[in-house]
Amino acid sequence: MSGPKRGLPPKRRMRHDSHFVEELAQRAGEGIGRMIPAELITSNHDQPRAALGDLADLVASITRHGILEPLLVRRRTEGHGYELIAGERRFHAALEVGLQEVPCLLVEATDREALEIALIENLQRKDLSPFEEAEGFQTLIDKYHYTHEQVATALGRSRVTVTETLHLLRIPDSLRTRCRHADITAKGLLLEIAKAADHEAMAALVEQLASGQLNRGSLRELRRALSADHASTAEGDTEGASDSPEAQQSAPPRPFVMRFKNPSRSFSVSLSFRTAREPEPRDIVAALEELLAELRQQLQ
Repeated sequence: MSGPKRGLPPKRRMRHDSHFVEELAQRAGEGIGRMIPAELITSNHDQPRAALGDLADLVASITRHGILEPLLVRRRTEGHGYELIAGERRFHAALEVGLQEVPCLLVEATDREALEIALIENLQRKDLSPFEEAEGFQTLIDKYHYTHEQVATALGRSRVTVTETLHLLRIPDSLRTRCRHADITAKGLLLEIAKAADHEAMAALVEQLASGQLNRGSLRELRRALSADHASTAEGDTEGASDSPEAQQSAPPRPFVMRFKNPSRSFSVSLSFRTAREPEPRDIVAALEELLAELRQQLQ
């Protein structure tokens, strides 16, 4: 008769990824690795994962090899037992397999730290759609006040990648749904859509892509043509309106212009910011990184 099923394979030492455990360890001290009965662990009901997805492959892997990566848990603040911080899919797959013990890394964490780490772990997944990734980045920024640089550091991405990905949130929810239904999932294509001048231009690009009539190069050209049409229409609508006192009162502020001239005078650069206030240095850096990202895309 076989003994109780255990989660850690024989001769296997507990290990952990630095992308979220080390970040927590700097705040709460090193975690302690131990085997914990599965019945003593409860899910964190506030964790950000909405759906676990298909667990079949993970169940098969755990059945054959055990859990190769320990779960991250903390002691429950009320009552006996432990609360799961990270490893939701592994935990539920282990329950399906029937494991009685699972390998865990026990740490101290506040409610905020627990949610923050769970979100970061989810963003490390390879199967996230570009929209899910962008929404996760925005949550870190809005809820935990991360800068773009801090998001990049926490997730092992470049600052430019984070900024580019966040641009996808310009696409309205209705068009994001249309993209999913039309199987438009390539990040490069979605970024071209996000750069369109307005909702109508975005919708036109999505429909052209859904019909299979565009590749990335032709999509970029169509997006630029639509943007030029939009600019011409806007200019025509405002022509002559600035002469009236009402128009002068509602006219936008003059743009702030940042200029840079190379000491050798071989080139110069100017950036125009149409904002109500003078941009901060980080705004200028973000604009330059966006420009570089656009140039790099054109080289692909």
